[in-house]
Amino acid sequence: MSSGEALKPTAGHTRRIAELAWPLLVGQLAVIANGVIDTAMTSRFSSTDLAALALGASVYVSVFVGLSGVLQALSPVIGQLYGARRLKEIGYEVKQGTWLALFLSLAGCLVLLFPQPLLSLAHASPELSEKVTLYLRILTLALPATLGFRVYAALNTALGKPKMVMAIQVAGLALKIPLNTLFIFGGLGLPAFGGPGCAIATTVTAWIGLLVGLTLLRTLPFYREIGWFGTGFVGPQWRAQRALLKLGIPMGLSYLIEVTAFTFMALFIARLGETVVAGHQITANFATVLYMVPLAIANATGILVAQAIGARELDLARRTGYAGIRLAAALSVTVGLLVWLARAAIIQAYTPDPAVVAAALPLFLFIGFYQLFDSVQVTTAFVLRAYKVAVIPTLIYAVALWGVGLGGGYLLGLDPLGIAPDAVRGAAGFWLGNSASLGLVAVGLLWYLHVVQRRAAQGPNSSGARPS
Repeated sequence: MSSGEALKPTAGHTRRIAELAWPLLVGQLAVIANGVIDTAMTSRFSSTDLAALALGASVYVSVFVGLSGVLQALSPVIGQLYGARRLKEIGYEVKQGTWLALFLSLAGCLVLLFPQPLLSLAHASPELSEKVTLYLRILTLALPATLGFRVYAALNTALGKPKMVMAIQVAGLALKIPLNTLFIFGGLGLPAFGGPGCAIATTVTAWIGLLVGLTLLRTLPFYREIGWFGTGFVGPQWRAQRALLKLGIPMGLSYLIEVTAFTFMALFIARLGETVVAGHQITANFATVLYMVPLAIANATGILVAQAIGARELDLARRTGYAGIRLAAALSVTVGLLVWLARAAIIQAYTPDPAVVAAALPLFLFIGFYQLFDSVQVTTAFVLRAYKVAVIPTLIYAVALWGVGLGGGYLLGLDPLGIAPDAVRGAAGFWLGNSASLGLVAVGLLWYLHVVQRRAAQGPNSSGARPS
C-alpha cells in the first residue's frame, strides 16, 4: 500500500470496506440463519422444546462466542503480518492458533457436559432441564469442529479472502434444513428428538464444514505461500500461545460479557414463564440477525485497518476506521426503522402462537432503536483490536453490560425493590437496561479509540499502539 492510498477520499475507504464486508455478511447470516431455522422449526414442535432451545442456545452461544473470541486474536496478528508481507510467519501463527483451538475445546466441553449450575438460575422445570442438558451434551461433539473452523475463517478474513468461508457457511445452511427436519420431527426410522434434534444437525454440519475447509487449505495454490501444509509438524509453543492469549483472552472476555448479558437475560426472564421467554427468544434471535450487518462491516474494517498498520500506513488506518464506523451506523439506523415498521409480520413469521406474538411485540421497540449504539460499539471495538488493543475495551464492556445492562435490567424487569414503573416490568425492563448499556459502550470505545490513535501517531513500533 503506497502513501497515495492513504490519501484516497472517504468514499474509496467505504467501497473497500463494502467489498470485503458483503461476503462476510452473507456467511454470517448463513450461520445465524441456522439459529433462526432452529427457532422456527422447534416452535412448531412444542412450546416446551422452544423454551429448552432458548435456554440451551443461550448457554452454548456464551461458551462458543467466548472461546472463539479468544481465537479472534489471530485476525489482527495475521492482518498485520500480511500488510507487512511477512507471509511465511502466517503459517506458524495459524498452526499455533489450531493448537489453541484444541485446548479451548477441552475447556468448553466441560461446561457443556455439566450445565446444571447455570440452569439452576432459570428455576426450570425438570422436563425443561432434561431437554436443555441433552441439547448441550450433544453439542460437546460439535464444539471442536466449530472452533477449528474459526481458525480457518480467521485466516481467510485476515488475508482479505472471505468468499470461500462464505461458500462453506451457505452450503452448511442448505444441509441444516433437511437434517433439522429429520432429527426434530423424526423419520427414516429415527425418533422425534424435538429441540435436541437441532443439536444433532448442528454437529453433523460443523464437522463437514471443517473437513471441507481443511481440504481447501491443503489443495489450493493460494495457501502455499503461507506455509501451513508442507512445512512439517510444529507443536504448541508457549511463547506464541502466550502472545495469542495476551490479546485473545481480553477479546474473548469482551465477547463473553456481551453474550452473557443476553444469556442471563434469558435465564432471569425464564422465571416469568415459558410464554414470556419464548417471546424473548424470538426477539433476541432476530436482534442477532440484525447484528450481522454491523458485525460484517466491523470485521472488514478491522482487517483493513490491521493491514494498513502492518504496512505502516497509520493515516490510512485512521481514515479506514472512521469510514467503517460511519457506514455501520448509517446502515443500522435504516435497518432499525424498517424493522420497527414491519415488526408484526416478522414475529408472525416465527410463530403462529398469538400469546407468544403478544409477548414479543413490545420488545421489538428496543431492537428497533438500539441499532445505532450496537453498530458504533462493535465497529469501534474491531478497529481497536486491529491496533492490538483489547484490555480497556473489555473493562468498558464489563462495567456497562454487566453493571448497567444486566444489573439495571434485573432491577427494572423483576422489580425486587417494588419501584419500577409498570411499563418496564418484565422482559421490557431487561431490554431497556441492555439498550442503555450499549449506548455507554459506544461512547466509551469511541473516546478510547481517539486515545489509541493519538498514541499510534506518536509511537515508534509497527503497530503504533501498545496492547492494552
